[in-house]
Amino acid sequence: MTALPELEFVEIHGHKRAFVRAGTGPALLLLHGLGCDHTTWAPVVELLAKRYTVIVPDLLGHGRSDKPRADYSVGGYANGMRDLLTVLGIETVTVVGHSFGGGVAMQFAYQFPERTDRIVLVASGGLGPEVSPALRAITTPGFHQLMGVLTLPGVRHVGTAAMRALAATGQRSLRDLREVAAIYDSFKDPHARAAIRHVVRAVIDWQGQIVSMADRAYLTDAMPICVVWGRNDQVIPVRHASNVAVLAPTAQVQVIPNAGHFPHKDHPQRFVKILNQFIRSTEPATYSRERWRELLATGARIMPLEAQAGEAPVAPLRVVDAGA
Repeated sequence: MTALPELEFVEIHGHKRAFVRAGTGPALLLLHGLGCDHTTWAPVVELLAKRYTVIVPDLLGHGRSDKPRADYSVGGYANGMRDLLTVLGIETVTVVGHSFGGGVAMQFAYQFPERTDRIVLVASGGLGPEVSPALRAITTPGFHQLMGVLTLPGVRHVGTAAMRALAATGQRSLRDLREVAAIYDSFKDPHARAAIRHVVRAVIDWQGQIVSMADRAYLTDAMPICVVWGRNDQVIPVRHASNVAVLAPTAQVQVIPNAGHFPHKDHPQRFVKILNQFIRSTEPATYSRERWRELLATGARIMPLEAQAGEAPVAPLRVVDAGA
């Protein structure tokens, strides 16, 4: 794994927040997914730091950040990122969110449009209801107790070794198990398990995702958006990328072949190339209170009926495989 800069810490609202900071230039905020931490971005931080100021936090309840009994909603996370950026003296960012972090990125842009230059969603939640059975299982009664048993040293070591061995076979449907093993290993910390349970229950129930961008997607008319997916994603289906064609017709959509739920780790150079091209080809959003008021007042009437109902509509997958 590529070496990361030294982890920094800052206390906000009485809770320790861990983050990595690297590079100079326009700011990028990289938000990891559920059960991950800042290290998920390790393959791309050095490359991105050549052009940008890169801020890579551990979200509250994850990694080296504190894991209190606190607000783990997407809105709460967006507030936390606003406060972290304020402490660091950063006014605006291109916010890049992976998986659950994509939901936080969208919420950040919705709550703080004046501080958002662009949005990049990577295999993001919030674009359709379907999600893997493993994530739905976290919402069930008894999860905390069961994981307490499954993360006992002997059991955990066998489980993680088996997942890594399966991932090493090279089968596309199993590639994400290496990352899943790391998440499973992190559950040995009961505070981390409790935090993850609160996070998941805020966005997922047994039927799938309950938080969606569909009813507010029209607001992306005022903000550049890019969506990146791995074609072999087994956690959140790649077909969710097709929903963007209807929800946000101006978005750039890239599907990376031979990549799973972590395309930034499977093909880091290709991923960085996509980000660089997106940022070069778009101007940062300019916040206008009048434009925002106009969108809020008229958006609900111009959206597709399916989106008004809160369900992402299905459209043909209009994507271009990313070049090497």
